[in-house]
Amino acid sequence: MSNADRVMPGGCRRLTWKEVLAKREPLVLPAAHDALSARLIEEAGFRAYQVGGFALAGTRYAFPDIDLIHYYEEAEAIRQIISSASLPVMVDAGNGFGDVKNVARTVRGYEEIGVAAIFLEDQVSPVSCGQMGQKEVVPAEQMVGKIQAARDARRSEDTFIMARTDARSAEGLPEAIRRAEVYRKAGAEGVYVEGLRSAAELERVGKALPDFPLATTLMEGGGQLPWIAAEEIYSYGFAMILYPTTVLFRLTRAVQRALADLKMGRPMPANDAVTLDQFEDIVRMPEWADIEKKHRKK
Repeated sequence: MSNADRVMPGGCRRLTWKEVLAKREPLVLPAAHDALSARLIEEAGFRAYQVGGFALAGTRYAFPDIDLIHYYEEAEAIRQIISSASLPVMVDAGNGFGDVKNVARTVRGYEEIGVAAIFLEDQVSPVSCGQMGQKEVVPAEQMVGKIQAARDARRSEDTFIMARTDARSAEGLPEAIRRAEVYRKAGAEGVYVEGLRSAAELERVGKALPDFPLATTLMEGGGQLPWIAAEEIYSYGFAMILYPTTVLFRLTRAVQRALADLKMGRPMPANDAVTLDQFEDIVRMPEWADIEKKHRKK
């Protein structure tokens, strides 16, 4: 079933990734790590979101993003996340969790639960967060095989297949640009260039691949690319900007502050938290109450 055919509760249709990209403005992609964060992203008015390995490993297992969780663990989390919001979602599939067979299984599994876009990276296993340390990448020809396996495995052309290259950190910007072109020619519908470090590098990549869907990361709190407004990044030719830590790092600090207040016996600051009524609206308590009222037999 394609996203175009998938009807959400309430009768709305989840948009395909190409439909989202058709709007000529930067696609800002915050990361959801659970169902509640996906719901809040939707309520905040974003057009789409991402689910990344960094946030999933950190929130569900308190693990660093160093290839400790794989397809089975991530797929169940993603299914739960997707069920909570009607927005299209892009999912981090790592390096496909193995060879081309694993890539095919991953694409089919993610497509079945409603993922709109999937990106695969060219790192050597074990993969790690693209903003951490020195990288090693597989031969470009091996990544081409994975791109082609992903395209062949999908059951709907609505499922957007994007290739990510970590060659900027591994081998330098010219190699990242070369690989981006190779992956485009191999059939990737977008290319995600990780590890860029300046506006000048963004501009150079954008000029090398004009009129083609490009993505990059802005990792707040310690990433390699300094803060640049989404509109400026878009002007260099990048349609998609991923923010893997913006929500996660602020959430972590908020939990630390709440626990410190509780330990010290301080009451919850009124302006620093939602109320019970507000939270019940977010989790749609009135809808569940209506169902109970309508169908409960006395």
